[in-house]
Amino acid sequence: MFGTVVVGAGIAGLARIRDLMNPMPSSPSEHLKLFGFVSRRSFGNINEAKQISLEDALRSKDIHAAFISTENKTHEETIRMFLEAGKHVLVEYPMALSAKAAHELWDMAEQKDKVLHVEHIELLTEEYKQLKKEVAGKDLVKGTLHFTGSVLDENKAGFPAFSGIARLTWLIDLFGDLTVTSATREEQKDKNYSRMTVHFQTANK
Repeated sequence: MFGTVVVGAGIAGLARIRDLMNPMPSSPSEHLKLFGFVSRRSFGNINEAKQISLEDALRSKDIHAAFISTENKTHEETIRMFLEAGKHVLVEYPMALSAKAAHELWDMAEQKDKVLHVEHIELLTEEYKQLKKEVAGKDLVKGTLHFTGSVLDENKAGFPAFSGIARLTWLIDLFGDLTVTSATREEQKDKNYSRMTVHFQTANK
């Protein structure tokens, strides 16, 4: 069995804990054993998963991999700690708040001979797979992707563009590398409203 720990007990972290405690039959998850979860908040146990300290998770020889499900701002530091401790890492996107930091982390994982995987579960859904089939072999002339969400805490989530990083990943996966041609941001703090509009161009313009 491959020992794991979940770091973070928000929506994503709770889903990880649930799935690791109840793996689908004949799935690779059956070979993973959850040794506990780490959280700044005090829970005790969640669904028979026990809360452990970050220090114990880093030191434990039984834990081989960490699932990081914390706010964006803490991803980089937490990845570094677990790689330094000789653990494999799966992290929810984005891996870091800058490309420079992300490249440093990839290099560090390679030096440590550890897997560093950025998870983007949306790319594995049936709806997305169907969308990919529909655009295969077609030329993109023009298109618009519009999505809404609640206003994020920039101190934890990072610059507003990071709340849309998942959709940017969609576009790159569907249409290849993109170049930003313009970006604007509109804010109405009294209405708790923020909007970012970004224009991209594909490699063949």
